[in-house]
Amino acid sequence: MAARASSPAITIIGSGFSGLGMAIKLKEAGFHDFVILEKAAEVGGTWRDNTYPGCACDVPSPLYSFSFDLNPHWSRMFSPQEEIWDYLRTCVKKHDLIPHLRFNTEVTGLQYDDAGHTWQVILASGETITSKAVISGAGALHVPKIPKIPGRARFQGAAFHSARWDHSVDLAGRRVAVIGTGASAVQFVPRVARRAASLTVFQRTPPWIIPKPDRLLPERLSWLSASPRALRHAAYWVMEGRGLGFTVHPRLMRRLTDMAGNHLERQVADPALRAKLTPDYTIGCKRVLIADDYYPALQRDNVELVTDDVTEIGERGVVDATAREHEVDAIVYATGFHVTGGLAVPRVVGRGGTRIQDAWKGGPEAYLGVTTAGFPNLFILLGPNTGLGHNSVVFMIEAQVAYIMSCLRLLAATKAKALAVRPEAQRAYNTWLQRRLRRRVWSEGGCTSWYVDGEGVNRALWPGFSFEYWVRTRKVKPSAYELIY
Repeated sequence: MAARASSPAITIIGSGFSGLGMAIKLKEAGFHDFVILEKAAEVGGTWRDNTYPGCACDVPSPLYSFSFDLNPHWSRMFSPQEEIWDYLRTCVKKHDLIPHLRFNTEVTGLQYDDAGHTWQVILASGETITSKAVISGAGALHVPKIPKIPGRARFQGAAFHSARWDHSVDLAGRRVAVIGTGASAVQFVPRVARRAASLTVFQRTPPWIIPKPDRLLPERLSWLSASPRALRHAAYWVMEGRGLGFTVHPRLMRRLTDMAGNHLERQVADPALRAKLTPDYTIGCKRVLIADDYYPALQRDNVELVTDDVTEIGERGVVDATAREHEVDAIVYATGFHVTGGLAVPRVVGRGGTRIQDAWKGGPEAYLGVTTAGFPNLFILLGPNTGLGHNSVVFMIEAQVAYIMSCLRLLAATKAKALAVRPEAQRAYNTWLQRRLRRRVWSEGGCTSWYVDGEGVNRALWPGFSFEYWVRTRKVKPSAYELIY
């Protein structure tokens, strides 16, 4: 029989920005009866896992720390991965979270107990933790997606996903293929191009790319260290202003389109290459990328951009739709992630034996992206439709953390055992949400992206300004929930 572990009142899954932000706010409220379960050996989430060359945030650094624990010591306007990871580790020490952390602990199942109104948290080790509430901070994008290309297993060279970069493979002087041209690729391709003997980049759809206003933030800029909050506010409203085309109407994307078009024209002189790199969809339909060195990298003598589809992978390389085989020594997949809806646990069973797969058979759906009907006291950080196309998700995480704290206070005030969002409240909210999303650039922009599922429904993004979401999540609305005694 599996061993029983301790029974903390709250279990947090994951120790990235979401899980740590939740833990800090619990402690700040004087609540210490919680555990943070982390499947890896260290904290950090995305910023621990992604160690590819050139990895950095693509929103300004001042927005990439908690508002309640600002970091005035960023070295650049767009911080590198190492600094962000170090910031998170500093938060752990500063807020004394080590006693709450359990590393190398993977959650494989969640089972709601109708009689006891508790959650059984099942671990890969066979242990079971009993908690009154579970908060998932696992994130929606952390399971690498490698396309099912015929013959992939036959390849004799090194092959890995960009989110699982194999640092034991030295790419210097080797022939390298990169499949994919998304957010990760535009950061690491310039670095690999400088070291590889040859680099072949396989592009399915060109991304829109705007200039990256990156710069060093030296210590001598005393005004920066003295006013990190003012800088954060300024950066926030600049980014929020950029969101007009996302949140109001795609026609308002004109300024961003001109910026990206001028950037491409300035950096790529060859009209044939420029044509290959010019998107045929509205900017914002896919993730807008920032880079100053990607286009120059593609024009190096040792780099080739291939826009024919990848049809097969053989023992020696990659075969494109023209039947041309590109012989390479290594393949890097920059092909994104599986979208999990923010609840990356294989087996989740809620009230009355309802499986999450059945509740979400039409696609991931939650009330405010945080709670799901049929799953009492289960809260999701960065859940369905809480991603952003124009600003920092750290802002969204903080809004959700505050909302969950409001839910927990409601439970404490009413002495209820659990709260469950009412199906009609969830339905009304998502009807409004999807109606608004249908008029946005992700649906009308003429592209195919991970934002939209196979049924044409956007399950990933929030359709408005981020401050609108903050207003909606400031306080729990008791009428939206059933209190279970």
